[in-house]
Amino acid sequence: MDLQGAVARRRRMLLLSGTGSIFPTCLLCAYGFFASLRPSEPFVTPYLLGPDKNLTERQLFNEIYPVWTYSYLALLFPVFIATDYLRYKPVIILQGLSLIITWFMLLYVQGVLAIQFLEFFYGMSTATEVAYYAYIYSVVDTKMYQKVTSYCRSATLTGYTVGSVTAQILVSLANWSLFSLNVISLTCVSIAFAISWFLPMPVNSLFFHQTLNDHSNKNTNNLDASKRDYAKNSNLTAVQESEEIESQIPLNSEKHTGGNQNSKKNSNDLIYVLKMLWKYFLQCYSSRTLLCWSVWWALSTCGYCQVVNYAQGLWEMVAPSSHTNIYNGSVEAVCTLLGAVAVFAVGYIKTSWATWGELLLALFAIIISASVYIMVYIRNIWICYAAYVFFRIIYMLLITISTFQIAANLSMECYALVFGVNTFIALILQTLLTLIVVDSSVLGLDLFTQFQIYGGYFAVISVIFCVSGLYRLVKSCQKRDAQELPQT
Repeated sequence: MDLQGAVARRRRMLLLSGTGSIFPTCLLCAYGFFASLRPSEPFVTPYLLGPDKNLTERQLFNEIYPVWTYSYLALLFPVFIATDYLRYKPVIILQGLSLIITWFMLLYVQGVLAIQFLEFFYGMSTATEVAYYAYIYSVVDTKMYQKVTSYCRSATLTGYTVGSVTAQILVSLANWSLFSLNVISLTCVSIAFAISWFLPMPVNSLFFHQTLNDHSNKNTNNLDASKRDYAKNSNLTAVQESEEIESQIPLNSEKHTGGNQNSKKNSNDLIYVLKMLWKYFLQCYSSRTLLCWSVWWALSTCGYCQVVNYAQGLWEMVAPSSHTNIYNGSVEAVCTLLGAVAVFAVGYIKTSWATWGELLLALFAIIISASVYIMVYIRNIWICYAAYVFFRIIYMLLITISTFQIAANLSMECYALVFGVNTFIALILQTLLTLIVVDSSVLGLDLFTQFQIYGGYFAVISVIFCVSGLYRLVKSCQKRDAQELPQT
């Protein structure tokens, strides 16, 4: 028995080592590539409005599409808990199954009610994405987090880009039907579903299924990170130090690790985990800087999702696919490629985000607002395409910066919590916006009016961050003047 236990521990050690992580990383990248390789997605609105489904614009935009938002919100929190409790793999399998059901229904079901059920399963597939990005952190060493994260995100972006380009080529040059694109998408997500079964089952998870050694190692790493941050900040001037330290509060230090000295049995208890999450929540959001970036994340993601979800509908109204050639696939591919370039460029931007971050967010929010208004008022399809590309690039750039600012000094547990809370708040706001503006049971506005509201929404965000940023800048100047006053 002792020998068997030693062998089992050795296997776990190999799984968590760099060599042992190659197999699950490759499988996860393959899964992400095929799950994102959905050529029909850039053309889903023309397909649903076309002869295959024969839906009206009001049915699609005001009765069907809102179901995705509602189901995503309803499923997000229980999926978040279930993902950690079930240790990721079963939820990844569930995502693959949800995608298969979605595209099977997209091919063969008819009627508003059936398509609404389709949107529910698509919402389920979106909610379960958290398992994909969390899985890899449970099977690789912390030193490889950055590499495997880049691999997985590159795989999904590559799959989405290849799917968009393939769709545009097949539609524009080969004259394929939109129905055929859905067949290809169903095939690809079925391959992803098959791959998910071969993923190794993780031993541990972030909140449930923890051991004392896991907590001790995490606490040691967190304290080392805090020391490095302090050494880095000690080289700043007095005024810069007061600004930067506020934005780099070591939220992953020993202040919130005391509760981790519990047994594995306690860590598997739901009540214990919920209490621990609440403690992390209070600790994380006590930082003004983290709160600021989180507010931006939630507000901007809400507006972004609304624009992206209904952009194809706006293009269809500006240039109906029944009367002209459409290039939705090319536009999505360009967005993905240029967005990846913008995200890469983030690493080379040098600025004091603690001082100027909020004012820059205000500036970019008004630029985003202008992009949305251009799509509404200049009803030329090529200008709509260009404004949409610019809109998505700016958002990808800013959301990457906000992700880095939030995650810089958080432990993995806190980052998972903050990411989940921010996404949940964004979904609540999006649900309210959808219910009031889009849903036919309330206002049920047409798309052009909706986009006017979305443009105004980003303008309001700009005003909020402009006021907050100016207040912070004034306080910073006053602090600098106080430091420069001669001492008597």
